[in-house]
Amino acid sequence: MGVWALLPLSLVAEYVDSTLGMGYGTSLTPILLLLGHDPAKVVPAVLFSEFISGLLAAASHHKVGNVNLRLGSPHLRVAVTLSALSIIGALVAVVLSLHLPAKAIKLYIGFLVAGMGLLILVRSQSRRPFSWFRLISIGILAAFNKGISGGGYGPLITAGQIISGVNSKNAIGITSFAEGITCAVGVIAYAMLRPESAWQLAAPLSIGAALSVPLSALSVRRMPEHSFTSVVGSAILVLGLLTLIRALVG
Repeated sequence: MGVWALLPLSLVAEYVDSTLGMGYGTSLTPILLLLGHDPAKVVPAVLFSEFISGLLAAASHHKVGNVNLRLGSPHLRVAVTLSALSIIGALVAVVLSLHLPAKAIKLYIGFLVAGMGLLILVRSQSRRPFSWFRLISIGILAAFNKGISGGGYGPLITAGQIISGVNSKNAIGITSFAEGITCAVGVIAYAMLRPESAWQLAAPLSIGAALSVPLSALSVRRMPEHSFTSVVGSAILVLGLLTLIRALVG
């Protein structure tokens, strides 16, 4: 399969990610590995495309009114806080990941993500007051997950915001922004530490992801708030259960 044949795969994966706040790296990376691509080429390419599409998605969600990312806005403060936590948590996790078995990490993330999804569904009938303490606590956990395993960031950040009292549609735009910044740090690290990394996959993945962004922003805007919260909670719960199953049978 030529690299440009990957464009539609990236488009679909990013549509899901920008609409539900999760799923791009979680779904696309295993597919690329199954197709025979070298992990050393896949990871930086996925990070680069997620950096581009994440910031584009945040801008699109802002433009259609799903989130307000203007300077001084509460949503931007949440996004910047989560981005900063991501950098700190990921660096700590990279060190710890050298001493933990892969299966234990997958089980931990599976239980945590599934629990978050279930909590969203249980609390979807009530409106939670905003809490910086809950947001920062879950933000650190999400960043830790990203650094320790490469996954578990989107669903946990999205779930954490909803549980902390952020409107679910606002949460999607904020997640896109925070994940774009997080991936930018990863891209810079790869460029500095592994300048020999091949980037041939980056162009088709980035273009495919970027093409899906306007449609996902409109999809979020048109879905009723309560229904959207239930969809996000269900998706997070299923993703957590699938992670648990893969860890147990792997």
